[in-house]
Amino acid sequence: MALRPGPVRIGIDVGGTFTDAVAVDARSFELLGKVKVPTSHDHEDGVVHGILEALEKLRADVGIGARDVSFLAHGTTQATNALLEGDVATVGIAGVGTGFDAFATRRLSAFAKMELAPGHRLPVRFAAVPDLAAAGAAVEALAALGAEVVVAVEPFSVDDPDGELAVVTAARQRGVLATATHEITGLYGLTKRARTAVLNAGIMPRMVSTADLVETGVERAGITAPLMVVRGDGGVMSLPEMRRRPLLTALSGPAAGVAGALMSERLSEGVFLETGGTSTDISVVRRGRVQVRHARLGGYETYLPALDVRTVGVGGGSLVRFSGHAVTGVGPRSAHIAGLRYACFEPASALAGAKLVVVSPRPGDSPDYVALEVAGGRRYALTLTCAANALGVVPAGAYAHADAESSRLAMQPLAAALGTSVEKAARMVLRQAVKPIRAVVDDLVRAYRLDRPTLVGGGGGAASVTPFLGGDSEYEWRIAAHAEVISPLGAALALVRESVERIVPNPSNVDILAVRAEAESAVVAQGADPAGVEVDVTVDPLRNLVRAVATGATELRTKDRSSTVDDDGVLTAVARSIGVAPEEVRERAATAQHRVFGARAPRSGVFGRFTRPVEHVRVVDGEGVIRFHSAGAVVETTDAGSAQARLATLVERHTRYGDGGSRAPAVWLLVGPRIVDLSGVLDRDQLVALAGAELKSRADDEPVVVLLEDRR
Repeated sequence: MALRPGPVRIGIDVGGTFTDAVAVDARSFELLGKVKVPTSHDHEDGVVHGILEALEKLRADVGIGARDVSFLAHGTTQATNALLEGDVATVGIAGVGTGFDAFATRRLSAFAKMELAPGHRLPVRFAAVPDLAAAGAAVEALAALGAEVVVAVEPFSVDDPDGELAVVTAARQRGVLATATHEITGLYGLTKRARTAVLNAGIMPRMVSTADLVETGVERAGITAPLMVVRGDGGVMSLPEMRRRPLLTALSGPAAGVAGALMSERLSEGVFLETGGTSTDISVVRRGRVQVRHARLGGYETYLPALDVRTVGVGGGSLVRFSGHAVTGVGPRSAHIAGLRYACFEPASALAGAKLVVVSPRPGDSPDYVALEVAGGRRYALTLTCAANALGVVPAGAYAHADAESSRLAMQPLAAALGTSVEKAARMVLRQAVKPIRAVVDDLVRAYRLDRPTLVGGGGGAASVTPFLGGDSEYEWRIAAHAEVISPLGAALALVRESVERIVPNPSNVDILAVRAEAESAVVAQGADPAGVEVDVTVDPLRNLVRAVATGATELRTKDRSSTVDDDGVLTAVARSIGVAPEEVRERAATAQHRVFGARAPRSGVFGRFTRPVEHVRVVDGEGVIRFHSAGAVVETTDAGSAQARLATLVERHTRYGDGGSRAPAVWLLVGPRIVDLSGVLDRDQLVALAGAELKSRADDEPVVVLLEDRR
């Protein structure tokens, strides 16, 4: 095959059974090709062999030269699996300090009681480091006790890391892997910070080995593009950074799919449902941002930033449960667990004379799961996918689409047992299946106050869940393009991401700008183009917390625009997202890259509408995609030269005062190609200072739009 001219972005996702890889045109985002190979758990190089095999197969199939690859990222569940299975390295804790500090760090040896998996406790050793001169001896003592990696711990290292740095330096001089708690987070809380660092250390040897093998294989292929790894918060990080903080890749399984919904599907306000064969992962995109929180691992709190993902044990392969007179549930056991093939994917002739039988997928399971048995004793799984196809809700061309006749034949024995039609039986199954999913979706919509959200389905089982859920609710819905490879697509299109958190009592403008600059520098150091970096800052005065999250692409995105945006189509899309007629929508403001539309309508919510109409605002980018939703925002126009002074006046005007103090409005700025999110800042002076940092490189006469929303 002739080589295809670049640039090409490649994403690879390592799953439990298969490793998927995709190639995407870096200019148009067009999917150029996809491949699937078995995940190589049992190979001497582990999953790396499958990653490199998928890469070479993809390049050969699509015709990609080594120099055409402009970006390469892979996601893996290796870190998550190691923690879930308790397959971690022996960790040596080097407790720095004397007196109370020594007492506090010695107590951390109790981490040895942490049970990561049944029968698998965290292997921990401890050595004291009373002064910096003792660092080397402590490392040697820990190595003699079997420690494969050392964690330096000191109570207030986030303020003064010298003690931890001495231990890390001593370890690396002796060829021992090492990490320190201040490298993991800048937050106080010794136990939580140390626990996070110890878990990071436990997977470090395996992850460093994996990184080395992947890097060597990619270099051998002649690829010089940035090599990235998917993080658990939906971004990617460089390979050197992964070697230092491999724990950030934990829980990254759902993260790549959400990145795909955000970047490929351009989801700005909605819920993403990634449905596999056994479960559905549910997450939120609000105002163009993924929602992140500190994760729990093994039941313990950590400082690991990860997506807020809720998992429901219902997937496309989930088995139907039957009491003898009613459908009582769907899942959590699946066809894969039962070792049965989906009945609906079999030829209709194979299902002739099928009868309903009850099974226990695993020893000890309740015998209320149903399957089909045909002549000769062969059995097939009666799954959620079978019901969805029998009801006709799976779109043609979807990955989960099955033959209509086979699907109806598969459902016929259950319908007969229920004394009803195939359609009604299928609907009963689907309603039982989506009930727990709907409950989670409604809870997320309410918790994050989503404004007329859209449901986007991804994963191979997307069409078995999302269409019926959308049709049975008030939510708009769609299936993602190439839903079955949404995770590798997300890896290919994901942005470099870094989160910096600091505890700063009564932070000054200088403090806040310093944290912002640190996050920005971190993503640039990992390969992000400085011209495209966006930084969201949150200041929590109750916790004295300053958080800056920076994201950026390794190459500025100049997606081709093959045709002019259809203004009528934009108005129709905006009107639909607000719930009004197109003629009620009017353009409120514009910059070179964005247009702002508004219309009055009641607020919407899970439990119906409020009666008072408010101004709903939508920001649309140059490609006609809605990028921002707001109910009740005020729209003001200015220019870069006047924006800081104008913003100070506007914030003062919209600040609310009460017994608990003052609360500035939530603020966003449309500046060049960016939608600058300042909604995490409550203080007027801090808002103005951050706005100045965003505006300093813009021409004075450049249009700027200010969006302000009173906090509810």
